Amino acid sequence: MSAIITEKFRQHNAGNFFESFSESSANVYYLMIGKATPFTSGTTGGTDNSPPTPADDVSTEFYTWDSTVALKNITSSDVSYALPRRDWTNSTTYDMYDDNISSSNAATSGATNLYQSTFFFRTSDNRVYKVLDNNGGTAYSGSEPTSESTSPFALGGYVLKYMYTITASETTKFLTADFMPVSTDSTVSTAAVDGAIESLQITAGSGYTDGTYYAAVYGDGTSAGTSSGAIVSIVVSSGAIVSFGLTAGTDTTIHNAGTGYTFGTVNLASGYTFSDTALTSASSVGSGTGGAVTVVISPKEGHGNDAVAELGGHYVMMRTTLTGAEGDDVLTGNDFRNISLVIDPTTYGTSTVASATTHRQVYALKLTSVSGTFTADEKITQTSTGAIGKVVEWDSTLSILYYQQERFGDFGTNSTTGALVAFSGANAVTGASSSATGTPDSTADSAVTLTNSNTITFTNGYANPELEPDSGNIIYQENRKPIGRATDQTEDIKLIVEF
Repeated sequence: MSAIITEKFRQHNAGNFFESFSESSANVYYLMIGKATPFTSGTTGGTDNSPPTPADDVSTEFYTWDSTVALKNITSSDVSYALPRRDWTNSTTYDMYDDNISSSNAATSGATNLYQSTFFFRTSDNRVYKVLDNNGGTAYSGSEPTSESTSPFALGGYVLKYMYTITASETTKFLTADFMPVSTDSTVSTAAVDGAIESLQITAGSGYTDGTYYAAVYGDGTSAGTSSGAIVSIVVSSGAIVSFGLTAGTDTTIHNAGTGYTFGTVNLASGYTFSDTALTSASSVGSGTGGAVTVVISPKEGHGNDAVAELGGHYVMMRTTLTGAEGDDVLTGNDFRNISLVIDPTTYGTSTVASATTHRQVYALKLTSVSGTFTADEKITQTSTGAIGKVVEWDSTLSILYYQQERFGDFGTNSTTGALVAFSGANAVTGASSSATGTPDSTADSAVTLTNSNTITFTNGYANPELEPDSGNIIYQENRKPIGRATDQTEDIKLIVEF
């Protein structure tokens, strides 16, 4: 059985995902950052220079939560449809839009699928154009287009259709080296004509009689095959059909675009070509051979009606920034190596879906009787309980120790038994490399005001993460080389999902 996943299916899935950020019963999405400790062959596999590829399994999802440091909400304003970035460059040969690109009818570039071809481009001022005619596969030669006309126009030897302009805000948020945002221009959409014939494929042939001829486009369009339907102009020079062109232009091959066509044909036989646009004066193109005028069918509702669908916007880009400590939740005293996307996590100890902009996801100790300075990533132990952890950050001003317990020996579990024991009680905690010590403050049962005025509430000197570990569903994971953080630093993170 032969089958395919169609572009419409990709668009459908991309659309559902995009809309899930803003619909009435919208999902809640959070960017997760974590993995403050290095990748090692003895634990996670890989190295910091060669991070391991995340596995799509239950164990990896659990571990991701164990190593998560912080989360930030991704809102609907942080999401855009996206396309592969294709920048205009003069003297470049672009593909053209065609309704029938396949392995047997490849694009100029050799692409066998429209959405893998180079049939659109972005200019330096962020205007995006669709190529309706590439002049027989020749290179663009001329000035950079700037027109925002809702009608196709000729420039650089091509016929172009203006689609939309990437706004300044979209440029800042969503334009990357490899991708660009896509949206539909309402003015262009309103002007689009369903089933209009706005481009043709010309096969030159030979031996025809020089002149200009007119022919009706037959098919299923409104008044097809008559002077009231689509009409093409056929110019023969030196025995060959030579013209390419546009609607209502000087070098016209489409005299009237018509409406309502889902297929169409042009007959070059005697009795089907005329010398006038009213199609009343028959005029034969002669007995040439090999020539053809092939109608290119516009997308549903016409060129420009839906730029996202027409250009292959089955990518969704999410963008968020991490600026300094983000209100004390996103620690700045360590690095991170994992970026994930989670849907509908819940607050700690509840089934209530999280809603805050940011969340701290590490455990914390309020220490007293501190001696020395704990260091990031060092092993900490609580001898009386056997608890083991790793330091994420030490706040020496407030005597708060942020830590995690990973599943690996000497990271969070006993290397001999594999047991994970929680830190508890007023039992001293010691840093393995710094030799720093401190005792959980059993009298700390109140909210402590942090550097940026947020608070953290301790019970007997202990504070849990803000979200319930292992809640929600992690739908994306990426391991990277270490990304260091600082109070005066902003990380601009973009996730691109292809459907």
